[in-house]
Amino acid sequence: MRLCELQEKEVINACNCKCLGNVVDLEFDECTGCIQALVVPGPCKFFGIFGHEFELCIPWKCIVRIGPDIILVEIKEEDCRRKL
Repeated sequence: MRLCELQEKEVINACNCKCLGNVVDLEFDECTGCIQALVVPGPCKFFGIFGHEFELCIPWKCIVRIGPDIILVEIKEEDCRRKL
């Protein structure tokens, strides 16, 4: 699977059935080359004009399933937030 294919899939939190958005980036371990996390932008600040306040860094171990059109994850959003 390519990054561009991952970016087209919606990320859904299985804990609350909330759509988190689409993948914008991946984090890799420099030593092993393994994927560490998916990065999904948080909600926009003010009508989408001023960008995002935070992003969600979803650990790879929290991915439940990657389907044909969604990525199902189980996370606590407050634990995955990373300030920009």
